[in-house]
Amino acid sequence: MSEITTPSSGAATRRAVISRGLGAAAAGVAASAMTTRSAMADGKSNGAASFVGGGGAASGGNCFLKGTRISTAAGERRIEDLVVGDLLPTVFGGMRAVQWIGRFNRTRSDPNKPWVKSARPVRIARSALAPNVPHADLYVTQGHAVLLDGLLIPAGNLVNGTTITLDAADEHDALEFFHIKLESHDVIYAEGAPCETLLRVDETMSNFADYLRKHGEQDARDVHCAPITGHGRRSAMMTRARRLVSPFLGPQKVDIISARLGSRAAGII
Repeated sequence: MSEITTPSSGAATRRAVISRGLGAAAAGVAASAMTTRSAMADGKSNGAASFVGGGGAASGGNCFLKGTRISTAAGERRIEDLVVGDLLPTVFGGMRAVQWIGRFNRTRSDPNKPWVKSARPVRIARSALAPNVPHADLYVTQGHAVLLDGLLIPAGNLVNGTTITLDAADEHDALEFFHIKLESHDVIYAEGAPCETLLRVDETMSNFADYLRKHGEQDARDVHCAPITGHGRRSAMMTRARRLVSPFLGPQKVDIISARLGSRAAGII
């Protein structure tokens, strides 16, 4: 049975999520956490490219596209309208205050050429994860992790070509992204879907100086709130290797989740 947490989920659900997540880690899922830097050959990052979150170090910016609606104690608000101190419902920590909001831009170097694959956001269509989850199309960077069955999975690893796709973004020559930092890593709700917060802040983001001035150096001991899979070329190789041995060892949890979302997509389209 699958589980998608929602803002109304209680403490029992949070404990169950943690328990299942730890089980996945023991099974070796978390051992596949590997990352690669995003290539920006035909696109350039303007003022800040690296936010460290689900994709690991320097994963090219794991953030929400401008306009994404975030659940708050006072209802949903667009991420660009949030301010420090706003209270957000989270999966693991209850109501928590926004500590800082990061941002960065991506710009096409040649508007006549399509965005390079690594720079394109992932579109998670309405109801792609569960009924009405998300409740509107959700756009995130490829390394941004979503919490599914107690496991944090980068959105780029869930692409199925139908309900979860790489958006062409052809109508935009610039893309503006935002991310939310809490006191520690957690999961919030974006368009109703459980998505990770920012884990660590990288000095290449556009407003890094603001973070450093207000909060100083970060604690290197910061850890993920749940087991996490990797994102990037090496992670894709690990996935292919797992599928080769799955007839003998059985499918891993991330593969089961992907298959379930694929079956769901077939029923939606």
